[in-house]
Amino acid sequence: MTELVIVEDDPILQSEFAKEMVKQLRALDTYDMYAEWSNARILDPLILTKERKQEIPIVGDPNPIIISRINAYYNALSSLIEKKCDVMTVPLVNLTHEGFGKVLIIVGKLVVLDKALRDVHRFGFKNLEKMHQEAEKVIDNAVQLVEKYKEVAQL
Repeated sequence: MTELVIVEDDPILQSEFAKEMVKQLRALDTYDMYAEWSNARILDPLILTKERKQEIPIVGDPNPIIISRINAYYNALSSLIEKKCDVMTVPLVNLTHEGFGKVLIIVGKLVVLDKALRDVHRFGFKNLEKMHQEAEKVIDNAVQLVEKYKEVAQL
């Protein structure tokens, strides 16, 4: 096992997003590999330090583990948006075998996130704080859209 870049007592691990992210990753763990793992260890592969990023080829196809992480990330965002808006939210992730695609998060008939994905074999974040900031930004924007277009979100 490589050394963790997330410290076990990082306060971000107690955030609503980090807890939801861990919950989503554990839900995708069909072989119970994460049963004895700490939250920091579960989230650690999502952090791509400069050294870790250098180990990943520039061109490559995503493997099932990376695709699971991407699904867990957008499922976590969707779940938290739903919790804040009290309206059913659906994440849609469409990827090609080459690692290109699109993600949508839909609330009713309202699209609250529309993001192009590319080079997903390099999916990750600079550090835990950046992952948390990006997630909070997406969630806040989605909640604002739902509030602004409530009628469409409730269709």
